[in-house]
Amino acid sequence: MKNYVQQGKTITVIAPYAVSSGGGVEIAGTGYLFGIAVNNQNLGDNMEMQVEGVFDLAKDTSTFNEGDYVYWNNTAFQATSTVGTNKKIGVAVLMQANGIAAPGGAAGDPTVRVRLNPAF
Repeated sequence: MKNYVQQGKTITVIAPYAVSSGGGVEIAGTGYLFGIAVNNQNLGDNMEMQVEGVFDLAKDTSTFNEGDYVYWNNTAFQATSTVGTNKKIGVAVLMQANGIAAPGGAAGDPTVRVRLNPAF
């Protein structure tokens, strides 16, 4: 196929703000892109971000059930259950293969496990 470019699991963007490796990044345009920073980056750097996969993201005091939508608060730079102007980034994945609950179900959990959905 002559027009194939890449798998698209990781893409290159310009960092809209300073971000640490593993931090969420929202790129706003007519639509939006959301991904996870592969490396530490400064504002304006070319950066790689992962746009597919399952990640533990810092969250507010929201509680989640398995499969609940997860949104990104681009002011606080954390996951939330609050819709408002926040962008939908994926769904909560709260069970691990070993049967132990993943983080995110309780208000006191510092992170929530999220399956990114690039189709949003």
